[in-house]
Amino acid sequence: MEKKGALAALGALAQETRLDVFRLLVTEGPAGLAAGIIADRLGVLPASLTFHLQQLVHAGLITQRRLGRQLIYSAEYGAMNELLAYLTENCCGQGASAAPACDPAAACCSAPPTRSSVA
Repeated sequence: MEKKGALAALGALAQETRLDVFRLLVTEGPAGLAAGIIADRLGVLPASLTFHLQQLVHAGLITQRRLGRQLIYSAEYGAMNELLAYLTENCCGQGASAAPACDPAAACCSAPPTRSSVA
């Protein structure tokens, strides 16, 4: 990630509602959420939410896709990881990034077995 992209991402996240939206979408995983559900969960008016969602899309931090009549928004984990890597580049003068990579697809598939699946 270049400095310009990092500034756009950080600028988009430097607002309370957008930060809340982004954190909610990160926890939801790649499936994402419909705009109406986001508005309900965060208690944000739909018209206001549309503006904030577009700011996050423009910064490359979330994606938007249509599913029937609904708009579904998902966190863009690649962009999030790039931002973390940019921020921690050369951490402690070591010349290496200290940012852990978030891969929700791997996390869902590599979970340890539960008691019911071990029986």
